[in-house]
Amino acid sequence: MRMSEKVLSVAMLSLVFTGCISTTTGTAAPEADNNNAAEYNYQLGARYYQNGKYDLARDRLTRAIELDPKMAIAHSTLALTYEKLGNLRLATESYERAVRAEPRNFEVMNNYAVFLCSQKDFDGARKYFDRAASHPENDDAEHTLTNAGLCMMQKPDAEAAEKFYRAALERKATFGEALLQLSLLKYQQRDYLNSRAFLQRYMNSNKTTAGVLYFASEIENKLGNQRGREEFVNRLLREFPESPEARKALSDS
Repeated sequence: MRMSEKVLSVAMLSLVFTGCISTTTGTAAPEADNNNAAEYNYQLGARYYQNGKYDLARDRLTRAIELDPKMAIAHSTLALTYEKLGNLRLATESYERAVRAEPRNFEVMNNYAVFLCSQKDFDGARKYFDRAASHPENDDAEHTLTNAGLCMMQKPDAEAAEKFYRAALERKATFGEALLQLSLLKYQQRDYLNSRAFLQRYMNSNKTTAGVLYFASEIENKLGNQRGREEFVNRLLREFPESPEARKALSDS
């Protein structure tokens, strides 16, 4: 785990597969038939996307949208598919259609924000992150806010990033990614005491990794606390003896 940088993770859609569409007796209304067919094609397209079969995914998702033009999740998944196919123009169009189809869908807004950030449209990304995070039904807004912070760090705008990270912690005080990113941010700003404080909060409530232990030893080194550094290095060697971080710690000694 490299502690010196953090690449924004693309927030993926939650794809739920319910198997084949059940059949019913009697004659279904045309609208119901279209809805079922759209869902069936969407599920197939999403499955193809997950399996890396992007041409097949595109065809099925396009068909789903033809049957139900207001299916935002199909538009959004098609946008992801076009990204994989390297067609950013069509990806942008699909994201915009997804937002128009369901302007209050916070998952769609979050996905579009991540895409805009990857295209360096930081102001546009921030707008959609804000909208997604403030949605009353977004029970995982700490993830959205942390993504926004990571995006702002790419701009770079450390002040805005810190505000987003702190907002994430207001939603969930033990949220590990926000705590870790704040620790990294403070380390980069040479505010090693606050870097230590955020990392301690992270370690108190989240799984400790080799990268975290190595980072902790580096913070103690910057603070001139050699005893603290040695304690973290010894723990690193004891718990993760084969890790790259352990080899790095040994070479640093």
